[in-house]
Amino acid sequence: MRFPQQSAGVVVHDPDRGVLLLYRHRFITDTWGWEIPAGKVDSGEEVEAAAAREVLEETGWRPGPLRPMVTYHPAVGLTDATFHLLVGEGAEYVGEPADAHEAERVEWLPVPRVRELVRVSEVRDGLSLTALVWALSFEL
Repeated sequence: MRFPQQSAGVVVHDPDRGVLLLYRHRFITDTWGWEIPAGKVDSGEEVEAAAAREVLEETGWRPGPLRPMVTYHPAVGLTDATFHLLVGEGAEYVGEPADAHEAERVEWLPVPRVRELVRVSEVRDGLSLTALVWALSFEL
């Protein structure tokens, strides 16, 4: 039996801090850009648990309550992959990220700055772009 690849991404938002983002380099495209915390949902793992784990591992922040935003297939004609996007309400700092090389920077950015990053194509990752546009349109 084959299981489709599932990924979960979280727009972590805090009214006082803004949105928690990672600034990272992607070697395949040789580009730098801002991304939300995201990663693979392991076999047998609940989407919300995977999303919370990815936020903590990649940023060092434990997200507050998570709620689903949207689930979609990023390339329905090419793959059966499924992306689950969630929004997290605030976060608690736990410590340094599990993998210090995951991102160049981890920062809270104000919502107007996030809008500008989207507008000027500084969010290049499709999952992150979809999540932020959705969140800015309907959630934040």
